[in-house]
Amino acid sequence: MHPGVSLSPFAGRGPGWRFVRTGPTQSSTHDLPPQETIIRKRDGLALAPDEIAAFIAGLAAGTVSHAQAAAFAMAVFFRDMTTTERVALTKAMRDSGSVLDWSDLDAPVVDKHSTGGVGDNVSLMLAPILAACGVYVPMISGRGLGHTGGTLDKFDSIPGYVTQPDNALFRHVVREAGCAIIGQTADLAPADKLLYAIRDVTGTVESIPLITASILSKKLAAGLGALILDVKTGSGAFMPTLERSRALADSLVSVANGAGLRTGAIITDMNEPLASAAGNALEVRNAVDFLTGARQDPRLREVTLALGAAVLELTGYSGDARQAVERALGGGLAVEHFSRMVALLGGPADFVTAMDRHLRAAPLVRDVYAETEGRVVAIDTRAIGMGVVALGGGRTLPTDTIDHAVGYGRLAGLGAELSPLVPLGRVHARDQNAADEAEHRLRAAYLIGPDAAPPHPLIADRIAPPGD
Repeated sequence: MHPGVSLSPFAGRGPGWRFVRTGPTQSSTHDLPPQETIIRKRDGLALAPDEIAAFIAGLAAGTVSHAQAAAFAMAVFFRDMTTTERVALTKAMRDSGSVLDWSDLDAPVVDKHSTGGVGDNVSLMLAPILAACGVYVPMISGRGLGHTGGTLDKFDSIPGYVTQPDNALFRHVVREAGCAIIGQTADLAPADKLLYAIRDVTGTVESIPLITASILSKKLAAGLGALILDVKTGSGAFMPTLERSRALADSLVSVANGAGLRTGAIITDMNEPLASAAGNALEVRNAVDFLTGARQDPRLREVTLALGAAVLELTGYSGDARQAVERALGGGLAVEHFSRMVALLGGPADFVTAMDRHLRAAPLVRDVYAETEGRVVAIDTRAIGMGVVALGGGRTLPTDTIDHAVGYGRLAGLGAELSPLVPLGRVHARDQNAADEAEHRLRAAYLIGPDAAPPHPLIADRIAPPGD
């Protein structure tokens, strides 16, 4: 087992903490052509699990056309799916490729997934914190699109770090460092890649059944034993209202557990950036400062520790889970696991201690001040994310290139008191024109008033696995 902090033993691993899948699910009773499956869903009928499996297997094999997949996605968008259908769709997409088997490891295998936000670099800290608690974290992450940042884009700012290792290296790093944060490989849930690309250009991205299957098919393919979900709500979230965020969280938890993966969710606030930095290298720097204890944004700390404790509890951990993650962070073991992971995946061995030398800096750095004094009443968090995109630090198309050095730092939070001596934030830009535009966008994203607004609850809700 990888070196971890000495903690109380795990009392139990919970249902589904280790499993192995073999091969794609085959249709047993439904031999309907794809168009008949589309028609049945278009007409509001519930599809049988093997009917869904046959359709997704056909998409992966090329016998279901992209046009048919687009029609299927639109039918699901308007007609919805039952929980049974959602479980079947998730399993079918999982089984379109290979499924990892971690049964040779001697402790639970866990992961976390966030629905995305601005300044959300939790994964960078949480994976090594959990590794220091003695569990394994094979974290398969994605890239940013639109206003939300991507975990892989952050790691791409570290020189040499390999975000797409082969399976042998991935397994080696997980075993030796306790965690590895990488991108989705070609053989993990390939049907999801196909269907997501189709949804992206057909106006069906927001469908909760399709979001659920997309997220969970990759997590099931990763061979996990427990999963914690961070579902965002607020002005910077994919689901801006609490009602929609709760609907997505409920769907994810019920489907994941229905598919055999013990899962819970926490709904967290995204009405302001979670970290005080937004931008790839800036968020990496923020994460290293967090792990070393040099600086920890209070809201970021609370969300990170709450998620860590929650996923340990899902494994059946018998001790005080919150105390365990706090000890792993405060004792310095978490940053050791982070450093080991970075080095094993090709990054600099001295990255943590020589971060300034390895992270590229933007050529132009400028503080931005509000035009009036007062307190921060509201923040258009999505607008801040789009400001990072405009600087070149994000993408609107999957093919866009990223400038990892640019972004915003020292962002003021809700309730902060601003004055000529206290800025809204700091712009990191490539040139003068980009800095001017970023400054304008940052000011426009903040509403300043004489009195602070009541704070939003940082943790809006918690959804436990069924039966807990």
